[in-house]
Amino acid sequence: MAFDYTIAFKTTDFRKNPELYRVGKGEQGVLLIEPYKSEILPYWRFKTPDIALQSSEKIYSLFLDYLERNEFVGADMARKFLQMGFTRSRRYANHKSGRKFKQNPQNEVDKESEKIARQKYLLPIEQDSVKAASAEIFKEKWMLAKNNEKYLTLMAEHKQKYGL
Repeated sequence: MAFDYTIAFKTTDFRKNPELYRVGKGEQGVLLIEPYKSEILPYWRFKTPDIALQSSEKIYSLFLDYLERNEFVGADMARKFLQMGFTRSRRYANHKSGRKFKQNPQNEVDKESEKIARQKYLLPIEQDSVKAASAEIFKEKWMLAKNNEKYLTLMAEHKQKYGL
C-alpha cells in the first residue's frame, strides 16, 4: 500500500500506532514519522567522510536497537535515514549547491512534459570527491540495513498483520 499522506503526522505517535505506518517507496515519510524522526534526525550528518562515518554508525546502531525491540517502524525509519544519507551525499557530490535542476520539472502539466523538463533543466554535474566518499559510507550501512534478515522478517510481519 502506498504511503498515506492524509495522517495527522504532528499528533500521531507511530510507536503507539504502528498500524498506521506504511513503508511507501524509498525515503517517503522520513521527516514525518514521530517519535522516530526526532530520535534519529539529530545524528544525520554527511558533510565530510569522518562525520558521515560517525553518523551512519550511530544511525545503524539505532536501527539494530529498534530491531532488538521488534520496532519495525523505527528500524524502517533508520533504514530510510541511511538511504537519505546516501542520496543527499550523492546529490551534493554531483551538484555543489545541492540543487539538481534550474527549476522544478514537476511543475509541468503531464509526465511527458516533465520528462522533457528534467533533461532541459538539469544542472551540470560538478564532482565533489569528499561528498562522494560520504555517500559510499552511507550506502554501505544502508545496504546492511536493507538486507538484514530480522528487518526483512519484521517488514513481512508488519505488512501481513496490517493487511498491506
